[in-house]
Amino acid sequence: MTFNFDEGIDRRHSDSSKWNKYSDDVLPMWVADMDFRSPPCIIDALHQRVEHGVFGYGARPKELIDVIVQRMANLYQWQIKPEWIVILPGVVAGMNVCVRAFTSPDESTIAPAPIYPPFKKSSAFAQRPQLNAPLRLENGRWIMDLPSLEAQLTGKEKLLMLCNPQNPGGTVYSSQELQQQLAFAQRHDLIVCSDEIHCDLLLDEGLQHIPFATLSADAERRSITLFSPSKTFNIAGLGASIAIIPDPLLRQQFNTTRDGIVPTVDVLALTAATAAWRDGDTWLQALLPYLRRNRDRLVCAINNMPGLKMASPQATYLGWVDATALPVDNPTLFFQKAGLGFSPGADFGEAKFVRINFGCTSANLEEAIKRMEAAVQSIC
Repeated sequence: MTFNFDEGIDRRHSDSSKWNKYSDDVLPMWVADMDFRSPPCIIDALHQRVEHGVFGYGARPKELIDVIVQRMANLYQWQIKPEWIVILPGVVAGMNVCVRAFTSPDESTIAPAPIYPPFKKSSAFAQRPQLNAPLRLENGRWIMDLPSLEAQLTGKEKLLMLCNPQNPGGTVYSSQELQQQLAFAQRHDLIVCSDEIHCDLLLDEGLQHIPFATLSADAERRSITLFSPSKTFNIAGLGASIAIIPDPLLRQQFNTTRDGIVPTVDVLALTAATAAWRDGDTWLQALLPYLRRNRDRLVCAINNMPGLKMASPQATYLGWVDATALPVDNPTLFFQKAGLGFSPGADFGEAKFVRINFGCTSANLEEAIKRMEAAVQSIC
């Protein structure tokens, strides 16, 4: 089966938040939402479910649970039990529940920086303090400097929030790096919330995603792992995610905290998630080379523009662009005036960066590069 990722789909005149944020003269490349049609297996499954015609409250679907258990075994040799799985309407909801469930008001969370904004917001919403482990660029990869935090720790830290693959940097952490994160969690007796939503979007060939919980029995015991098909299969508008929580006490605490706050997942989202994880891998294997070509084109173009630098992300469809040498105060606004809607680096913790979504047609990527080059040449 072939898939046409070059198909231009008009999203500007739809209900797309991505395409309705800016005026028509701005090309939106911000939120992590690809412009590709979702896999046919998902569309077909949704058609069948809609034809049923009744959309009452959804039960915990056995087929979805079985698919998840099998997927974890096939991809990671992780033998999970069905009762470990908690179904959620989104990974962000899972983060927020973790903060509330596993910290008290006087306890802290720890997260990388820069980082996907909900990591910071989840602690802020719960009025919990947060320490941030800085990312540093080493051999073209953004890695987390946890040792730099040792002197700042007070003993009030309770929850370590990880992101693998890293957003916005795109790093896929190695076994050794994950073991260092585990050792840090063990030294300070931390519960670990690991956001692994981009785990299927590995662009460097030969890489293997390693779930944090698979490192050891202790890692499994202290962890909450968040997964979702939403980014991989472009179904973010159909909120379906999971938390895998092996420890029964942590799972009970998590579920008690979510009760009455986090809604159940609707039946169409459950249908889409089941179809994605059961039948979507053929589509995914066709998508990855397309994203890889987009990444390589963008990295090459940006690193040939004065004032800009970009490390090649190992995963995701997100480019983290260093604009510190660009002679502008606000690179996000500068590029917006040039007709480009990028994610502000300030949202992630670095005001002189921008994040670019290259999960788009190659034609749109070329147009974005053309606009970037013209904008940079006008001031450099």
